[in-house]
Order: sequence, then structure tokens, then C-alpha cells
Amino acid sequence: MEPDKTRIIRVRDVMHKGIISIDGMATTREAVQKMKENKVFSLLVNKRHADDAWGILVSQDIIKGAILPGRSLDEVNVYEVMTKPVITVPVDMDIRYAVRLIYRAGIRRAPVEEKGELVGMISLIALILDENVF
Repeated sequence: MEPDKTRIIRVRDVMHKGIISIDGMATTREAVQKMKENKVFSLLVNKRHADDAWGILVSQDIIKGAILPGRSLDEVNVYEVMTKPVITVPVDMDIRYAVRLIYRAGIRRAPVEEKGELVGMISLIALILDENVF
């Protein structure tokens, strides 16, 4: 079936609604276990307080920050290797603009925000594989 080129596709239409999070004080071993259990490659890192920013931990962060330097996954905390602050995408943004934002920021995925709350996750690879997007 040919996608409707006249309809504007919004981030909300294609985002993954589940967000898996972790505390920044957790070890990277705990993070790896959580990623395996949930079959994901990234975790949202919780805010420490209301004025704090969200963080994100992706599998490449663990590789670069713990595995390649030869550090034990039990010795490295999430906060040491995560990216913070995280770039978020508005839920009502046109998907074309969201793709540009994510690509130009040099990231592969971003949390989706609605009214100050994170409601989902969007990834470039999922968008490419979604036959209804492009």
C-alpha cells in the first residue's frame, strides 16, 4: 500500500511508547542487564531532582566508557558514561523535522516530550524501517 503523501505524520504517530529508565547511580552491569531484559539499546537516566535534566545511556556509551578502557562493569556507574542533557523531540513535531533534528544532532534516538513529560522514544532506524513514514 502506498503511503498518503498529503497527510502530515507526527512524532506521536511513529514513536515507541515504552520508556525504560535507570538511576544514574546504577552500575553499567545493571544497565546492560536491564537493556537485555527489555531488548533495548538505550535507557533514559532519571532526574535526580525536579530542576535536573534527563540523561540517556546508549550501548555505545557503555562500550566507550567501560568495556574499551578495560574497566569492570561493576565499577562504572551510569552517570559516568551517560549523555546529559538529552535532546528531546516534541510529540506533535512533523516527522520530517524530527528526523533532521536527530540526524543533525548526531544521535540515533531521542525521547519524545509532551507537556514536560517524556511519553515515548523515537529512533532513526525505526523510522527507516516503518513503511508508512516515507
